[in-house]
Amino acid sequence: MKRKLIAAIGVAGMMVSIAACGGSDTADKSGGKAGADVKEITVWLTVDAQNNWPELVKAADDAVTKKHPGLKINHEYYGWPDKNTKLDAVLATDKAPDVVEMGNTEMISYMAKGAFAEVDPSKFENSDKWLDALKDSVTYNGKTYGVPYYAGGRVGTWRKDIAAEAGVKAAPKTWAELTAALDAIQAKKGDKFSAWYQPSPDWYAAMSFVFDAGGSIAKQDGETWKANLSSPESLKGLNEYKTILDKYMHGDKTKDESDRPVVFGQGKSATIFAAGWEGATAADPKTDKVGGLKDKLENFVMPGPSGKPLPVFLGGSDLAIPVKSKAQGVAAEWIAAFTGAEGQKGLVGKGNLPNNKADLAPLKNDPATAVPATAAELSYFVPTAPGWGQVEKAQILKTMLIDIAKGKSVEEAAKAADTAIDKVINTK
Repeated sequence: MKRKLIAAIGVAGMMVSIAACGGSDTADKSGGKAGADVKEITVWLTVDAQNNWPELVKAADDAVTKKHPGLKINHEYYGWPDKNTKLDAVLATDKAPDVVEMGNTEMISYMAKGAFAEVDPSKFENSDKWLDALKDSVTYNGKTYGVPYYAGGRVGTWRKDIAAEAGVKAAPKTWAELTAALDAIQAKKGDKFSAWYQPSPDWYAAMSFVFDAGGSIAKQDGETWKANLSSPESLKGLNEYKTILDKYMHGDKTKDESDRPVVFGQGKSATIFAAGWEGATAADPKTDKVGGLKDKLENFVMPGPSGKPLPVFLGGSDLAIPVKSKAQGVAAEWIAAFTGAEGQKGLVGKGNLPNNKADLAPLKNDPATAVPATAAELSYFVPTAPGWGQVEKAQILKTMLIDIAKGKSVEEAAKAADTAIDKVINTK
């Protein structure tokens, strides 16, 4: 969800010209004004759009005002820590914005509380090809309450110079190649070095192993959710994760991943599985204690024990229409223009992943973007349950993973997590 995605796929230098997006006949599904008597709309975005792609915002504005001459489009920009506090206050009044940007994991509680209007996905380009995790993030009980905006994924990043020292000549493409390489690196560097620096509380990575094994955090039955970490499949994935911690992680296993780029930049590890920007941050001169780290790093699609790439958690943003908007139809038109084909090209040109697999396809064939694009194709998301979407729920996963790292059995830790999840997951 959180940002720092700009350098994620290394295409920030790509020049993309944005033509005015075509208008849309999109109408909302909940009775909002379709556009004829709408005089103005208000669009809330984060400062990422204001600072990094204002021309894309203007292109969407131009497309909509061309269809609705005289329409005034107001923009307000917020930082991530401030936006939801302001939104919660405004949603209690009749001054709700018409479009609001949401982090993908922020959507759940708002959808569950009925704060957003249902939208018709067929009115938005490539909606049938939305990335799996992004589609899940705007779906609640089978209905769609938002439109994916853009994404940032996770990749494997390693020190190719250290791999070469251990006799490894190429980045791994299979789980067997990966573990063989890590074994060689660990043997070469000794037990005070982390062949794979993987902080245990990093639930994003841990759940990749769970989903790779066919497990999940929870399962839905109708409108009810049930925790699923104790299932045989989930336990298999958690045991694979524990093996990584035991064999290759020789730092503080209970420390979270917030300073992982700093640790990686200090030269204390050979491999990370992390958001695409983390390797670039480690190689920044402010963080690089190795010297010339940028030229020593290589990204690769992280293979999983199943034989497929590890499913990745996609961070990113969605756009939603508050149910109290008095201009839902025009709001949907603005979103359609902003997230359409030209807008997606512009976002890719700024170093983001697109919201759909059609626009992802050419990136997979470009050496500069092939790794993050390929990794993003197989993704997972958290349960879109009414009681999810708050940091306390993620804390349950972190507690489980720290307990496992400290030596509690995987089965016991998963059972405790399931009990904690079941207490809250269906609570609105």
